[in-house]
Amino acid sequence: MGRPRAVARTETGLSPREELLAAAAELFTVNGYSATTTREVAERAGIRQATMYHYFKGKEELLAELLASTVRPSLEAARLLAASDSPAGARLWALAHRDAALLCSGEHNLGALYLLPEADRFLDFQELRTALKAAYAGLLAPIVAGLPQTERDLRAELVYSVVESVILIRRNASALAVEAMAEAVADAALRVGGVGEGDLAHLRELGRALLPGG
Repeated sequence: MGRPRAVARTETGLSPREELLAAAAELFTVNGYSATTTREVAERAGIRQATMYHYFKGKEELLAELLASTVRPSLEAARLLAASDSPAGARLWALAHRDAALLCSGEHNLGALYLLPEADRFLDFQELRTALKAAYAGLLAPIVAGLPQTERDLRAELVYSVVESVILIRRNASALAVEAMAEAVADAALRVGGVGEGDLAHLRELGRALLPGG
């Protein structure tokens, strides 16, 4: 039953589509996007190249899905947090924590794909990032309400940049302690946003309660 594999592989429990994405994630981050061919992706996944096109039209579609997978969960979390009646600082902490944890986790540093020149061509991905930036700005707004608009905009950009800094940190480190990094990033995001040290501990505690299982 099903489509035959090109080579026998250890059973992973992944569907063929997931196998292809896992293979592309490895090859794109290790060897580079331009240097990777669809044949190599199919071979790494243990799937015939012709079968691969049943799931993805080509290399660009694989990259588009991998890029989107680094943003969609955080954007969904932002939408859920927006509906919470917790203080904005706690919600901002929780979003930064979840976003940083997503970028830190996983076998491969998919966030590094943001740095590819090809990433700018994927409008759906750029729209997701724009929506996530707007979610950060919305959670930050009550904290910086008394500042001039230019300063509020700058703070929002800085908060978002602090979270995405884990992408570069991960490139220079063989492994990251995900929970410790996520907490440090979330704390830093609040500090950059203008939360004082006297309020940080309380907002961190409230933010933890907003995390899955919190």
